[in-house]
Amino acid sequence: MHTYPEPPVTFVAGEGSWLYDETGRAYLDFLSGLAVTSLGHSHPAVADALATQARTLLHVSNLFGTTVGPEVAAILDRLVGDGQPLGGRVFFANSGAEANECAFKLARKWGGHGRYVVVSAYGSFHGRTLATLHATGQPQKHEAFQPLPEGFRHVAWCDLDALDRAIDSDIVAAVLLEPVQGEGGVNPATAEYFQGVRRLCDERGALFIVDEVQTGLGRTGRWFGFQHAGIRPDVVTMAKALGNGVPIGACWATAEAAAAFDPGDHATTFGGQPLAARAALTTVRIMQRENVPELSRRAGARLAEGLAATPGVSGVRGLGLLLAAELAEGIDSKAAAAACLEGGLIVNAVTPTALRFEPSLLVTDDEVDEALTILGKALA
Repeated sequence: MHTYPEPPVTFVAGEGSWLYDETGRAYLDFLSGLAVTSLGHSHPAVADALATQARTLLHVSNLFGTTVGPEVAAILDRLVGDGQPLGGRVFFANSGAEANECAFKLARKWGGHGRYVVVSAYGSFHGRTLATLHATGQPQKHEAFQPLPEGFRHVAWCDLDALDRAIDSDIVAAVLLEPVQGEGGVNPATAEYFQGVRRLCDERGALFIVDEVQTGLGRTGRWFGFQHAGIRPDVVTMAKALGNGVPIGACWATAEAAAAFDPGDHATTFGGQPLAARAALTTVRIMQRENVPELSRRAGARLAEGLAATPGVSGVRGLGLLLAAELAEGIDSKAAAAACLEGGLIVNAVTPTALRFEPSLLVTDDEVDEALTILGKALA
């Protein structure tokens, strides 16, 4: 179906930070499948683990136990706690949208009948299902699919007063925010804003849900983006980087919030099945071993400094290795992204005036420097 434009390139192989097209030409990948291949393409340890698991056990359904998923859940609980186990609970899904759907249902069950509204921000992105589409604060994406499920409100991004006014009654069950709006243009929240949101949620008895689908697992220079603000959410959703290319998502919640779910309240056929869970377990173990938050901080600083010094770039924003380069007046980002691709660098036009950069968290200094060289030539 024509839900995407015709692809400008067809890729047939990948290794590390590099992709290869049908002719064998190499491209430096600074998009990582939209922040998915955070350990790079075809990581040998992940590939070996998948092959072994495929020969061992692929699927039994969640009517029965398996051994891999619980181990992943325990690690995620510690990473959400920045190394301290929190005693939370995890529901595994297949994508970020499904992880957010789980969070919505949990918030409604936790709130009880009549308390169902989720407040999110303009410029946000939370998924493509009907509910996550309505949670997404981009009204232009809504119109073709009206009527959308009710129960969602939107407020100005990083405006605590607007959020205060939106949580005006006991029908609000939760607030849903990204630490950095990824699809909205790479717009980081301030620590003060997230701290204020936490305070408002505590005062009004609403859950604070943090969508870490794009920002989680080391991308911003911390294990999770909310950790920059020194707060703790009630619910955290994640996906993208978790399987390094294998579809898996997860919704973490405090034990208190998770207790709202009873058996039968929510389910999934494939979520957390052994193959996906094995990919996730291998990925997070490598992430821990390599200390990817530190790698992201260091490489992100190098990339941000280089972007700021590139002619044609008027500003840089973001955290860690989730960055946007705002382009000088008169430069169209789609044309710039196409010129980068022609030069062998994969980025994308995240807004009409900005390019997004999210390379592998294992990216090397030489690869960062090469990307900056290609970008400079493209913008020139």
